[in-house]
Amino acid sequence: MASIRREIPLAAGPDAVWEVVRDVGAVHTRFAPGFVVATTMEPGARVVTFANGMVARELIVDVDDDARRLAYSAQSERLEHHHASFQVVADGVGSRLVWIADVLPEAAAATVAAMMEEGLRAAGAALDHVG
Repeated sequence: MASIRREIPLAAGPDAVWEVVRDVGAVHTRFAPGFVVATTMEPGARVVTFANGMVARELIVDVDDDARRLAYSAQSERLEHHHASFQVVADGVGSRLVWIADVLPEAAAATVAAMMEEGLRAAGAALDHVG
């Protein structure tokens, strides 16, 4: 199994960033516009359509307001296993967004890591000055 960890610093405070991250149905409009182009909600899950045409159903595992942590599991024909989380951490006057994903098969790690990096660029642009 591969474990991928990425993080970015943000100028915005953690409460403002968390308010956007926890809005699980607005990935395409608030969290990572351009990287995600559509989000459809289903009971307990969301279906996200990425700009590259890939579609994934993501089970929402937990939205923890106290820890500012969102955990989800993507279901895709390309992945045997996927579990990921976003966590918003206070960092001085701003915050950090930490994204961790565990994936199988290990061969999928390079593709997932590249998507995470692209997603963080979009999220950074959207979140850096929220609030």
